[in-house]
Amino acid sequence: MSLLKTLRNAACAAGLAAAATLSASPALAGAEHPYLIRLRGLVVAPDASATITPIGGSADITTSVVPELDLNYFITDNWALELILGVTPHKATAVHTAVGDVALGKTVLLPPTLTVQYHFMPHEKFRPYVGAGLNYTFFFNTKDEGVSDLHLKNNLGYALQAGFDYALDEHWMFNIDVKKLFLSTKASMYAGPTRIAANVDIDPWIIGAGIGYRF
Repeated sequence: MSLLKTLRNAACAAGLAAAATLSASPALAGAEHPYLIRLRGLVVAPDASATITPIGGSADITTSVVPELDLNYFITDNWALELILGVTPHKATAVHTAVGDVALGKTVLLPPTLTVQYHFMPHEKFRPYVGAGLNYTFFFNTKDEGVSDLHLKNNLGYALQAGFDYALDEHWMFNIDVKKLFLSTKASMYAGPTRIAANVDIDPWIIGAGIGYRF
């Protein structure tokens, strides 16, 4: 079974489990403090690779450090939904090609990601969780550098997540969170009269730290 198929099955299973919990225990849907907002600083580190035609080589995509806002809704004490909102700028270079390294350009990613989380110890100060879900990434404000007419296709991806909250009081908490997005795109561009096409795996690690407020 492929890795992406395994992730897709895990995300679906987590969603079905959350829905079943909600339908079986409607009284728990109104948790005492069902809403949680977090503000985090993120390091977004792509684990990039690519197949580039006809010049060969691979891809290098720069790391970005950005702020991020996430919104959470606790269906029960243990099950929650998280929506991640933020944008990340990156610079892409084709490396080890037949003509050497080629600067491709800059782009900004808008990668809204929805995960279903399971919180293991929701009433303790230390509250670890895991999650799985879906991501859809939009590419915008793309600017050419060593090529022309650079285009990146928006695409669906998958996400895995692990982290913890540490309660400071009834409402405030400290958070550490790590996500792995499995995200690819198709790129097209021109180097002079030659059309270049690339299948690019971005697959970023997203490592965050911040504070949250639950109400």
